[in-house]
Amino acid sequence: MNMQKFLAWLVLCVLCACSPDKPVFKSIDLTGADYAQGFELPDQFGQMRTMADFKGKVVVVFFGYTQCPDFCPTTLSEWVQVKKSLGDKADLLQAVFITLDPERDTPELLKAYMANFDPAFLALIPTLEQLPDLAKRFKVYYKKVDSSSPGAYTMDHSAGTYVYDTNGQLRLYARYGLGPAAMSADIAQLLK
Repeated sequence: MNMQKFLAWLVLCVLCACSPDKPVFKSIDLTGADYAQGFELPDQFGQMRTMADFKGKVVVVFFGYTQCPDFCPTTLSEWVQVKKSLGDKADLLQAVFITLDPERDTPELLKAYMANFDPAFLALIPTLEQLPDLAKRFKVYYKKVDSSSPGAYTMDHSAGTYVYDTNGQLRLYARYGLGPAAMSADIAQLLK
């Protein structure tokens, strides 16, 4: 009987040792992933940006385009809500929007578009030549879809957001539709 109690105690100790106090996120945990590892692109003001520029902040990176009718404005609006929910830590969140439509998304257009959401949000502008490799490195799907109107088109694209911790390490993937409350909880954990 003493041996059985000892074995039960030993099993309990081993189980407790195997489950460290790891944060539980609402988003998909990508900690340790070897893709979506940074960028070097100009923002809407012409300044070259890299992940190192945002050290000490949680960075959220979303790919889209200004003429997107649904995913993009919804996602950016949700990040505005998340930022407000952080209160006095709001400045520790940096939203980065990378355009998938550099043909139409000029710096001037992106300045106005981002200002509609939050003046601190940045838009990055790859060239048409850079875009395929960048999308591949971030595992982002995009495709130009022609319209019946001459010269008009839309862009099909992935709609999730990559989330990086204060050291610039990829940590999470927030699926479209997760909602501001869940995203706020995840960001708060990363800011602890």
